[in-house]
Amino acid sequence: MNNDLGKIAILCWEAGQVPRGLVQLETLPGNSTNPKSYAFPVRFNRIKGANIHTVLERPSEDVLKNMIIESKKMISEGIEAITTSCGFNAIFQKELASSLDVPVFTSSLLQVPLVHKMLGPDRSIAVITAKKSALKLEHLRAAGITADIRLNISGMENSPEWNTIFTAPDDDVDLDVIADDVIGTATEAVSQDKSIGAFVLECTDLPPFSEPIRQELHLPVFDFVTLIEFVARSIGVVKPFYVH
Repeated sequence: MNNDLGKIAILCWEAGQVPRGLVQLETLPGNSTNPKSYAFPVRFNRIKGANIHTVLERPSEDVLKNMIIESKKMISEGIEAITTSCGFNAIFQKELASSLDVPVFTSSLLQVPLVHKMLGPDRSIAVITAKKSALKLEHLRAAGITADIRLNISGMENSPEWNTIFTAPDDDVDLDVIADDVIGTATEAVSQDKSIGAFVLECTDLPPFSEPIRQELHLPVFDFVTLIEFVARSIGVVKPFYVH
């Protein structure tokens, strides 16, 4: 495999199965499927059958099988870590990690237990998700989030503009309105829960808004990009400053 293709593979939704609003969000640096989000090359692999319905709403065993098949092929070609372009793939974390011989990190939710230890038991973690009603206990447990971890979960479907992605998938969205709604969602969470000590953004379309949240609320924000950069350094994709 050509090293220019990268050592980390991102499993993405099938081509033609991505709502128009998400295609627009993909144009923003920080989005998981935008190559400009990374200081290193990554390899994108679109998985047959993967879409909102088979990943986010009704996790599909067939999609999981396709992920494993494609991942094994890429590993044979030199891929050293596997991730996905949707945080709801956390539901497949155990199966993927058990089936593959490289590190697998399906969701930014995997950072929640670490953030919990950083903050201490009396602080809560604000999680912003693409769709709160779709984020089940099974996703949380699959990501290692135990009952003692205090979460404050907000769903972006409360934003009419964001919810267009689900209700009218062929329609355009206003990215400026979505940006305001993301920041507004974060601000409202902190106003209602003074114990919040950090944010973890579940949705891989939300990292473009992480820095505005940090600037507005002066709290640490963890997202898909902080996770992939962590893994990238661990496998040597990002070299330490003292290595020449």
